[in-house]
Amino acid sequence: MDILDLFYKGGPAMWPLLILSILALSVIFERLWFWLRILTQEKQIVDRILDAAQDNWEVAADIARLASHQPVGRFLYAPLRFAKTDAETFRLALEATAEDELAGMRRGEKLLEAVIALAPLLGLLGTVLGLIHSLRSIRIGDLGTESTAGVTTGIGESLISTASGLIVAIISLVFYRLFQSFVVNQVKVFRKAGNEMELLYRQSPPDFSNRTSAIVPENFTPPRKPGKTRVSEPPEPPNTPN
Repeated sequence: MDILDLFYKGGPAMWPLLILSILALSVIFERLWFWLRILTQEKQIVDRILDAAQDNWEVAADIARLASHQPVGRFLYAPLRFAKTDAETFRLALEATAEDELAGMRRGEKLLEAVIALAPLLGLLGTVLGLIHSLRSIRIGDLGTESTAGVTTGIGESLISTASGLIVAIISLVFYRLFQSFVVNQVKVFRKAGNEMELLYRQSPPDFSNRTSAIVPENFTPPRKPGKTRVSEPPEPPNTPN
């Protein structure tokens, strides 16, 4: 029995289950790629920035700027964007950026939660509709005869939707818990890196007011200010004899 045959025998509830499974798989693959890029580079970025901050804050800021494609890079670069900061501003910049980055890491969790809740219910709904359709054709006088053989087959086929809904929900739940564990681990990483950086700041506060070049993100194009377009002045006419 192939998959298409099972799909059609599962009844009308299989179509919304198919949509939910596609949405869940898209979130799962996107999050797996997201976390793979983070977990393979994060420790190296944190070590380089903290090691550089012990000797030169400008070098640390440059490393953090170049690593701003990673959440931990943007997190550590947040307080280094300012020319001068005090301890409170330094800490608030870290905390505000950490909240934004952790919120971005939880992207897709609401969709997985919806799939986990809806998939079993849709599967159960498909089974109930299949049972109603199968039992409708049973007559009391036909019980125990060969005419009821098809009814048992229909009842077995109606359970396909319940099994499909449970499979979709279980797979979504496994990856949902996995992604949650990654977020919890990121909270620990951010807290440790932020505390170490704040400790280095209190020992030797940076001063970027005298740096030669401003630290700006890569490929940054400043916006044009609205106003009149400047044109070159016309050249002065040559002096002609009177």
